[in-house]
Amino acid sequence: MTLRIGTRGSALALAQTGDVARDITAAVGTPVDLVTVISHGDVSRASLSSLGGTGVFASALREALVADECDLLVHSLKDLPTQPYDGLVVAGIPQRADARDALCARDNLSLGELPRGAKVGTGSPRRVAQLLAARPDLQIVDIRGNIDSRLARVNPDDLDAIVLAAAGLDRIGRSDAITDLFDLDRWPTAPGQGALALEVRSSDIGGGFEAASRDDAAGIGEQIAAAVGALNDRDAALTATAERGVLATLEAGCAAPVGATAVVQDGTLFLSATVYSTDGLRSVTERADAEIDEQLSPEMLGARVAERLLEAGAASFAPVGAFS
Repeated sequence: MTLRIGTRGSALALAQTGDVARDITAAVGTPVDLVTVISHGDVSRASLSSLGGTGVFASALREALVADECDLLVHSLKDLPTQPYDGLVVAGIPQRADARDALCARDNLSLGELPRGAKVGTGSPRRVAQLLAARPDLQIVDIRGNIDSRLARVNPDDLDAIVLAAAGLDRIGRSDAITDLFDLDRWPTAPGQGALALEVRSSDIGGGFEAASRDDAAGIGEQIAAAVGALNDRDAALTATAERGVLATLEAGCAAPVGATAVVQDGTLFLSATVYSTDGLRSVTERADAEIDEQLSPEMLGARVAERLLEAGAASFAPVGAFS
């Protein structure tokens, strides 16, 4: 039986979904077809924040899955809302790609080498805040579009540079455009950046990460469980889930100036998160860690860091969800 994987039609979405499809077939032998779904976010030219931020690309895909037009969805996890969606469950997170942000600049320039007053394009409020915090002299230009169309704007007549996710550039074979990579310790990225989410109908699989490894499911559920179970990566699931726990507690989305970074090291999950003012003039960072065992809830670790951010005064300058 062939699994139908729903995906957006962008080059990046097709590339990363194609990677997942090949990995599924290689791991469990199940043939896969791609089902392209067009979302409002794909056809609108409005800014991401004005479209509603998180979920603008996911809603049409989710509607297709509920309507049984496909069996499995592949999302960029950073674009997926943290709130549960009735009838669906994220059942697997494959091995995570590079979570860093990348500068793509003319003349192979780094961020520090850009001329004073340089024009830098991004559609992310978090990146705007981080850019202005590092270089208050920069002129920030709001941009939309696919990766290639954004890269084409880096020229002497338009933009001096743009900022994109390193993972996306790598997935479509454009990592050669990177002129500077930002260290996660100083430049935390969107929670879940670099990770993919495999979302299915809960009725097909009966649960989340643990259920994806069961071998007692029936029918299409058995195939889906085998597929997502083969691809699920423990460390990726722990780190991405902890980071998204920060967003869930803050009731924030991808339009919020929040960065988070989690790592697994020597049996411990470390998490840090930063909230920025939109002008980059203020920020607050908090951290927490926990040993990895049966009692660990990465969501709760994320909630702990978010609560510390609120206690440290993030609510006074960050325009996101629970802060209002």
